[in-house]
Amino acid sequence: MIEGDVSRNASAHIFVSGIVQGVGFRNFTQGQAASRRLFGFTRNLSDGRVEIKVEGERLRIEALILDLRKGPLRARVDDVDVSWGDPSSRFSDFSIIF
Repeated sequence: MIEGDVSRNASAHIFVSGIVQGVGFRNFTQGQAASRRLFGFTRNLSDGRVEIKVEGERLRIEALILDLRKGPLRARVDDVDVSWGDPSSRFSDFSIIF
């Protein structure tokens, strides 16, 4: 269910767990986010999760989250934890942090 005004800009801080490292998850996330004209970053965490900070139109972020729940072919997504907030407008693109 989508809550709030879907046409306004928003920010989401997302943690994805499962088999999400070493399977192209960050590249998948970057491609999906860029194709939706979203901004932010993705990175691997030392605990095996992938972190995503994304900003843009809320409806586009909701669509990205649906894709993250599936992930790329070799991934197995067990959980997607999302926290919503207001955008900072500090990002100019969507990047992978190594």
